[in-house]
Formats: sequence, C-alpha cells, structure tokens
Amino acid sequence: MSESARRDSPLGQFLAERRPDPERPGLTLGERPFMGHVNLRGNPSDPDFLEAVASAAGVPLPVEANTVSEGGDVCALWLGPDEWLLLTPPGREAEVCEALGRSLAGTMSSVNDISGGQTVINVAGERARDLLAKGCTLDLHLRVFGPGRCGQTLVAKAAVIVRQLDDTPSFDLVVRRSFADYLARWLEDAGREYGLAVVE
Repeated sequence: MSESARRDSPLGQFLAERRPDPERPGLTLGERPFMGHVNLRGNPSDPDFLEAVASAAGVPLPVEANTVSEGGDVCALWLGPDEWLLLTPPGREAEVCEALGRSLAGTMSSVNDISGGQTVINVAGERARDLLAKGCTLDLHLRVFGPGRCGQTLVAKAAVIVRQLDDTPSFDLVVRRSFADYLARWLEDAGREYGLAVVE
C-alpha cells in the first residue's frame, strides 16, 4: 500500500505503528480500506425492484434476515426488511450508484454512497469467535452463524455490521470511520492472549 493511501486510510496510522509478528499468530487483524459502501432502500416485495437492483448492481438482494449474497465483485448485506448495504471494490461505488439510480428511476427507493464514513476491519483465525465474544452479545456460534450470515451489533460499544467470510473463520466488521481506531485497538488488546498479529 502506498504512503499516500496509508495516510488516508482510517487505520493507516494504527497499521503503520505495528510490526509484523515473526511467529505464527493465532489471530490476524487488518483493514480492508477504501471499499465502496452503498446504502440501498426499497421494497423487497416488488419483483421489479429486485430485478432492477440485480441488473444494475450485478448481485441479487438477500431477502432472508441477516443473510448475504454475492454477485461478481459486489456483496449485498441484509440490514432490515427494506434496507441493504452493498460493498464494492475500491472505486466502484460511484459506478454502482449511477447504475442503480438509472435502473430504479420512478420506484420507491433510495441509493446513498456512504463510503467516506465507513471502513472494514477483518479478524481471522481459529480464536476469532472467542475474541469477538469478549465484546459482543450476538451469538456467533457456528451452529447459527456461518459464511453467508451477517448481523448488526455492538463490539466493545462500537456499532458494527459483522459478516462471516469463511470457515477459517474470518470476520469482516463494518464500522464507522470515527470508531475504527478505537475498535482496532480494543481488538488488539483483547486478542493478545490468543497471539494476535496486526497485518496490512
């Protein structure tokens, strides 16, 4: 990552101050900076709305509570009965917003680019669930929460959207930019007993 990009990243200074742990860590903590974050609202009972979103964004919207769907390089997270968060690769959010705006014209819907206010912290490793459980009341047990699931909760009093990526397990925490440094430092401290390493 370039120095200029590192300075702009919500966790750039935090990451720059850490050195890689030479030993094999039980956990890793890192940031997925500059991803696109698009808030979408609409009526999931309207098949035209669902079709328009799938066509414009390239991803079918999940209609089951707390689930995630993926299509191409865009991911859709269910936030509520009529609300979703679309995550895009860095720089693609404007294109997705424009496509959705055209496709949803005339429908009862809203599309907002909220990328500048959020970032994604990733926690991965066999003790990731144990780490998150220290500051989170959401049940993340593998019986009820696995890949393809997401949920809104608090981690150490910071509001986040938790998404499990895979069975490593690896978790993405979508957090407001202003809370990113606080949450990263809390996770680093809480994960120390598991051999946590901060990575770029």
